[in-house]
Amino acid sequence: MPTIEERLNEIKEILNKASEAYYTKDMPIMEDYEYDKLMNELIKIEEEHPELKTLDSPTNRIGGEVLTKFKKVTHETKMASLSDAFSYEELYDFDKRVKEVAPEAKYLCELKIDGLSVSLKYSNGILVEASTRGNGLVGEDITHNVRTIKSVPLKLKNNDSLEVRGEIYMPRESLRKLNLEREEAGEEIFANCRNAAAGSVRQLDSKVASKRNLDAFLYYYMEDDILTQEEALIKMRELGFNVNPNYMLCNSMDDVIKYIEKMGELRPNLPYDIDGIVIKVNQLELHSIIGETVKYPKWAIAYKFPPEEVKTQLLDIIYQVGRTGVITPVGVFKPVSLAGSVVSKATLHNEDYIKMKDVHIGDIVTLHKAGDVIPEVVGPVLEERKEIKPFVMIDKCPCCGEALKRYEGEADWYCINPLCKDKLINKLIHFASKPAYNIDSLGDKLSRLLFELGYLTDVSSIFNLKFNYNELVNIPGLGEKSITNLLNAIEESKKNNLDRLVFGLGIRHVGAKAALIISKRFKDIDGIINATFEELSNLDDIGEVIARCVVDYFNNPLNLELIDRLKNLGLNTKYIGEELIEGFFTGKKVVLTGTISMPRDEAKMLIMKQGGKISESVSKKTDIVIAGEAAGSKLDKAHELGIYIMDDKEFQEKIKR
Repeated sequence: MPTIEERLNEIKEILNKASEAYYTKDMPIMEDYEYDKLMNELIKIEEEHPELKTLDSPTNRIGGEVLTKFKKVTHETKMASLSDAFSYEELYDFDKRVKEVAPEAKYLCELKIDGLSVSLKYSNGILVEASTRGNGLVGEDITHNVRTIKSVPLKLKNNDSLEVRGEIYMPRESLRKLNLEREEAGEEIFANCRNAAAGSVRQLDSKVASKRNLDAFLYYYMEDDILTQEEALIKMRELGFNVNPNYMLCNSMDDVIKYIEKMGELRPNLPYDIDGIVIKVNQLELHSIIGETVKYPKWAIAYKFPPEEVKTQLLDIIYQVGRTGVITPVGVFKPVSLAGSVVSKATLHNEDYIKMKDVHIGDIVTLHKAGDVIPEVVGPVLEERKEIKPFVMIDKCPCCGEALKRYEGEADWYCINPLCKDKLINKLIHFASKPAYNIDSLGDKLSRLLFELGYLTDVSSIFNLKFNYNELVNIPGLGEKSITNLLNAIEESKKNNLDRLVFGLGIRHVGAKAALIISKRFKDIDGIINATFEELSNLDDIGEVIARCVVDYFNNPLNLELIDRLKNLGLNTKYIGEELIEGFFTGKKVVLTGTISMPRDEAKMLIMKQGGKISESVSKKTDIVIAGEAAGSKLDKAHELGIYIMDDKEFQEKIKR
């Protein structure tokens, strides 16, 4: 009869072998029922004998560890990012530079997994630390969440102490299921697998990460007992790590390009997202000879796939009313699969944009995803144009029927009816959103539902919901727990800084950056109300358009009445300062250009919270240009001036979220 400790060790060994067989070898050796039965037995033993639980226990996969904050981790070896290539010409230039100093170089090509970089450290064969890249030198400890990733070994097959690096990602199927759950709960869905993975590993509660079904591929072996990158991948697989099998050793750049084209064809059918191919000199001894720049190694490069394009028909143009009354035309398309999702709608921005693109209802159009995220119309396929309905901009609000107004010098049309239903709903949604007042649990669907039921009318009514508790808990799909959480989040939000309130009010042209600048200058809401046009327009990065919108907003008696109600409800109306988070952008002047995978206002706010300064133009004084999809002249100027250019993925990794 085995002892309790012997039985525990026996179960651990069986479960760890089963996990490796299923998640890294795709060769199941045990039925789910049997696995769950053994896991439950192990949980019971550890509950009764907590002194026997160890770091390599499979029960750590379930999660349960909750942190109050993330610890900083200093990387012994810098986690460098790679320079990007967007054309085959750039790859041939890279090849030429490499062959000038290392003519015998061969290339190992690997898929560029679209996820989050991670470093794993093992001591005596046990996983002891997992950390993010951070700024390359200092990352964050995410060990509690990485232990829940079933393909990451908690214990190696030997007792080695070593470090490996790779990419945490979310499989497409996991994202689909997660977004269905979030949609049903009225929560904002994740735009793509990369954002979902990044948000999941930054959860303080590891049970949340465990439910997200993350995965990981490892591709850097940091020890010196191998000679090539290909050997490194083989070695890691032998140790029990999940290594992507789609790599290839290439003798020439021509072979590399053949591999790229082959993987480009397979890309839509992969169960995970890739955004390119990583090309590394295979012989590790050549790396030091080839060298590196301050930012990137010279012995590796990342080829980025061009945005996937598809053709479909523009069936109709409908119109949406935003929180400020802005009317946004939206294209309705014949559904088409594009970059991993089905697209049936995409914004057409405004009247001028549609005329510039020369698109009409009935046209066959080309679509791509800007930044692999946002569906965008490239233009019409003129040779396939047949029967079309010429575009004519509407002149009345699609919601309330009031006449629209176009302000001088602007491309947008506006509904100026303060009682327009769609405007009121979208004001509520914007106010509660993360970049604005950040009221957790009050998502789009719940805001709409509570408006339709009469509980919400304007933003002040959010703070009166506590008086309707007994009615709210009886709304189907809500209940006591969700309403209690909502009301607690609303009460906590009253402490928010003034800039969140100013941004949340939805003043035309006032984004998060402008709200912060104005709040810092005038200190409280009354100071802003009494600010003159001249005082506002003289502020850096504000200007006459924003200044006029602020003055007009607070000259409206209805808006002043709203402010009085918010004051009486106990909302903070003073700028209380904000502790800056030291990070990669601290002290740097930053320009954003093109489309990135998060709202521009939120990106600016996060940069400023790290002590970065946002600029709208590129100059010699610019430190960083963040270039998203369809970046234009600002990116060209950054290249000319030799300014550090950061893509969207690197930005997501380096910003503190």
